[in-house]
Amino acid sequence: MNISDPRVHARRWAILAVLCLSLFMVVVDNLIVNVALPTLSRELNAGTSALQWIVDSYSLVFAGLLLAGGGLGDRFGRKGALQVGLVLFAACSTMAAFANSTSSLIFWRGAMGIGAALVFPATLAIITNVFTDPVERAKAIGVWSAVSGAAVAFGPVAGGLLLEHFWWGSVFLINVPIVAIALALGYRLVPTSKDPSGHNIEPLGFVLSIAMIGLLVFTVIEGPHRGWGSAATLVSFALAAALLAMFIAWELRVPNPLLDVRTFRNARFSAGSSAIFIAFFALFGFTFLVTQYFQYVRGYSTLSSGLHTLPFAVGAGVTAPSAARLALKFGTKRVVTWGLLSMAIGLFIASQLSPASSYWGVIVPSMLFLASGLACVTSPSTEAVMGSVSREKAGVASAVNDTAREVGGTLGVAVVGSVFASLYGPRIIDNLAGMPIPKEGLDAAESSMAGALVVAERAPAAGQGMIVDAARDAFMHGWTTACLVAAAVAVVGSFVALAFLPNRGTTPADVSAAA
Repeated sequence: MNISDPRVHARRWAILAVLCLSLFMVVVDNLIVNVALPTLSRELNAGTSALQWIVDSYSLVFAGLLLAGGGLGDRFGRKGALQVGLVLFAACSTMAAFANSTSSLIFWRGAMGIGAALVFPATLAIITNVFTDPVERAKAIGVWSAVSGAAVAFGPVAGGLLLEHFWWGSVFLINVPIVAIALALGYRLVPTSKDPSGHNIEPLGFVLSIAMIGLLVFTVIEGPHRGWGSAATLVSFALAAALLAMFIAWELRVPNPLLDVRTFRNARFSAGSSAIFIAFFALFGFTFLVTQYFQYVRGYSTLSSGLHTLPFAVGAGVTAPSAARLALKFGTKRVVTWGLLSMAIGLFIASQLSPASSYWGVIVPSMLFLASGLACVTSPSTEAVMGSVSREKAGVASAVNDTAREVGGTLGVAVVGSVFASLYGPRIIDNLAGMPIPKEGLDAAESSMAGALVVAERAPAAGQGMIVDAARDAFMHGWTTACLVAAAVAVVGSFVALAFLPNRGTTPADVSAAA
């Protein structure tokens, strides 16, 4: 079924449901493995570095190939890219589920990122081509954003439920039946579409985009371990900048570029992408810490920790469709600016937490401010990005939007995590000073709160409570400043949106004309 088939318009909402199912799976898998890390550490004898790369290999490949994946969909067909991506994702998920070593699991997690990089931009590009009415398109993108936001919270819940009843491979194997459903429905419902110009992929731009984004994400991931001011980190950032300059220069020269970089002159496109980058910087920085807060400070189980994040999913799901309508009425600038300020408010509330804070009185309000703020940013900003380009170039525009999410989130975890670690480590050493703890125990406690809790378990009964209290105090010391840093970034983002994002509102007359 071609995009011009009259049946496409009649089936547009069913098509959206299929695309959202595919999107949900990719986003959930970005987070679901986090809850399995303690199990993987035991079952596969995975050390700290291996656990990090089990998580990061997926993000690195996913982010590095997004722009290329969007370009392939535009050139050769978005439905084909979506379905090939789903098959790859399911196949690599199956291999990951039965991996018998950390190196094997890291490899197949990275390979899953290839499939995800084909699926993610294709979903948004197809939505842009199916929903030609600007008002309906804004609503559809609102639903897409709501599903994406809800998936962030459902990842830990789904992982917790699976690990309560099955072995660790189930967090990967669950993707297979979901892919089967998405493939069957997509084959029947999703229309074919591509860039009608029909020119081939420009190979040098293709390679430069992968090298540029891949090196940037790798440098951000390794920054906290190498040191942000180390020679290796600075050289890597310089190389990434050089590759970016080469990419821009080449794309300006070729007649059929992978990405027309002139599009960034459009303030809606560039400011919208920046807002998404900042929103996911704040979100992923927060989620990186809050799951640890629930498990290590509050003492919740893996499943209970996931369930306690559900208010975030509810807030994002309820607000995202409303955010699209608000942007049509009041303009993108106002809604996105408020969204980033709302995220800053939520982070400020979170910074005031203590080990005994009320869940309903403090934690839930902070999550609701964050979730509703995220929805107010992502839905209107995504519509601004996608509405800034022709439908023929929707795949690459979607890839830019998705790359902003991934790189922003990765940088958020790295920076917020670094701020936290720089304060947690010295504080716990000070708190434990004078206690008869051997050096290896102090090193373990300094490295993470999980290590501190292991030290407490092995200590004499009389000192266990003191070590736990010392670790909680150090955790909250790092937590407070880390949340405030993320809040400050969100505030800066709100000023950027206010200054540079055009306030293109839609009047009732405009709505009638579009209809």
